[in-house]
Amino acid sequence: MSDTHTVVLVEGVSDKSAVEALAERRGRNLAAEGISLVAMGGATNIGTYVGRFGPPGRNLRLAGLCDVREEGDFRRVLERAGLGSDLSRSDLEALGFFVCVADLEDELIRALGTATVERVLDAEGELRSFRTLQRQPAWREGTAHDQLRRFMGSGSGRKIRYSALLVAALDLDRVPRPLDMLLAHLSA
Repeated sequence: MSDTHTVVLVEGVSDKSAVEALAERRGRNLAAEGISLVAMGGATNIGTYVGRFGPPGRNLRLAGLCDVREEGDFRRVLERAGLGSDLSRSDLEALGFFVCVADLEDELIRALGTATVERVLDAEGELRSFRTLQRQPAWREGTAHDQLRRFMGSGSGRKIRYSALLVAALDLDRVPRPLDMLLAHLSA
């Protein structure tokens, strides 16, 4: 990290994988640009990482992604670090922090559509497993979108495995706003 001038804080490895995959698809080498992606192991660790890399620590440029349910935590930590007060969503975005509607998987499923996500599952040999989940009583009445979100969150490493595959399936004109805005911010 000695050549790093920007640290992108993301909740987990699946988010990191998605950002890396999109950057690669757009012909960018973030490491060569001095940008490091850090999977924090959960949004609750935001304070530790802002303390380490932000104004209280190495004073590097920060950016990141978070789920809507963690937006308040991100806002409070960034305010405590001296990066603003009474931060709004627009203020967060100006700082380089972008909020996913529910989570990144939700954003990717919406951008791709359920039929495309099912094709990705099929290519990976997991469509049958997904159909099994759809028949379970707890999920039978749910939407295909919600079922796919649940499926991505179940199984060992599935979110990590599918994040880059879903990004690979994206039409680059339909990149979810938080991902698109993050990469645009990192170009500035």
